[in-house]
Amino acid sequence: MRDPQRILQLLGMASRARKIITGEDLVVREIRSNNAQLVIVSEDAAKNTMKKITDKCLSYNVEKHVFGKREDLGHAIGKESRVVLALTDAGFARKLSGLLNEYNRGWANDENTCTRIRETSESDK
Repeated sequence: MRDPQRILQLLGMASRARKIITGEDLVVREIRSNNAQLVIVSEDAAKNTMKKITDKCLSYNVEKHVFGKREDLGHAIGKESRVVLALTDAGFARKLSGLLNEYNRGWANDENTCTRIRETSESDK
């Protein structure tokens, strides 16, 4: 799948369900409190923001993807431009993770595409 439309539509649904947190500080707080299931950072995020979010996601073992422009992410959730989004619902996060992995298929798994995938054990379920 190379069409990002399904990803943006699912982000809109998650936003209407109030399962998305936006803003760098709020997302970092959600990561620290283990409420963030998936983090999406826009491709045009500042280097400092990218590093801060990447480091937090690695430290707290939260899946992070780089996707879309800030205007596209904001438009998808019905707001102005957004650089960082965190999904707090496991169901939306699982579906979006699958779509983002399919969208990014063939790309290197590095800090600019996606980082460590959340490990789920039987005890977490």
